[in-house]
Amino acid sequence: MSLRTAQRSSLVDQVIDQLKEQITTGAWPLNAKIPTETVLAEQLGVGRNTVREAVRALTHAGLLDCRQGDGTYVRATSELSGVMLRRLRQAEQLEIFEVRRALEVEAARLAATRRTDADVKRIDEALEEREKAWHSGDPDAFVEADLAFHMAVVRATHNSVLMDLYEDFSAALRASIKAAGTSLNSTYIPHDGIARAIAAGDAAAAERAGHACMEHILIALTEN
Repeated sequence: MSLRTAQRSSLVDQVIDQLKEQITTGAWPLNAKIPTETVLAEQLGVGRNTVREAVRALTHAGLLDCRQGDGTYVRATSELSGVMLRRLRQAEQLEIFEVRRALEVEAARLAATRRTDADVKRIDEALEEREKAWHSGDPDAFVEADLAFHMAVVRATHNSVLMDLYEDFSAALRASIKAAGTSLNSTYIPHDGIARAIAAGDAAAAERAGHACMEHILIALTEN
């Protein structure tokens, strides 16, 4: 590799890191359209070709989605969620459900033994938002609110690996639900049992409540 090539590769890597930071910090939210190559080149003080290579690399990694004639959008918030997104597109809905059940039921059990008062408050607030989203009649809003509730439960486990895994999985799960056009919320499934068990510190009850909710989802899934 020539010195010029090495320097160019290093510069591209730096731009990749800078663009990735915009994604991971939320400066560029999920599904947001990012600035054009010209604007990014000016902001970063590099050539458009360098920006183009960096965007291409992040697109290949699954973080960005280049849409011909439209622009480039944030597709995932990490390489892991990008990989999951691609994998879930090839998976059966039942397979996705089984992974979701494993994560969410275990999270409910752990949360019941580790939650703080602040965690309980966040879970209750997320549950209230879920109720509001259901009554709004907006299926996309309900999917978001439902996943936000489960994310609040996952955070109450205080397991950083589980939190990162579920956050990336939920990003891919969200896209999978919408892409499949599957309405998992055609029948309302109460989640207050999970919230109450976690607040009470009852791990067994939280696990049972989690299983009960997932069984309702399985029924809805198999009926579609």
